[in-house]
Amino acid sequence: MAKDAPIKPLGDHVLVKRSDAAEVSKGGIILPESAKEKPQEGKVLAVGNGKVLDNGERSSFSVKAGDRVIFNSYGGTEVSHAGEDYLLMTENDILGVVG
Repeated sequence: MAKDAPIKPLGDHVLVKRSDAAEVSKGGIILPESAKEKPQEGKVLAVGNGKVLDNGERSSFSVKAGDRVIFNSYGGTEVSHAGEDYLLMTENDILGVVG
């Protein structure tokens, strides 16, 4: 687990800090809170210890702490801890790593 991660994910779960929503539209219009879309991108803060496979071994992850990822818009569970918002999701909810 990364040292800056406040929550330790278990099994095949990943802790992600969602990127901030855009304050201004592409056309230059300042967006109110109600019009901002939640970004589908964030930074992996920590990963669990892997899913237990049928043979008793644990699977490895394709992502690691520090990776910027794109995830499913309905994936994960939003959690708050110490005034910060995070997403706990399975690795299956992650669609790709941003290069």
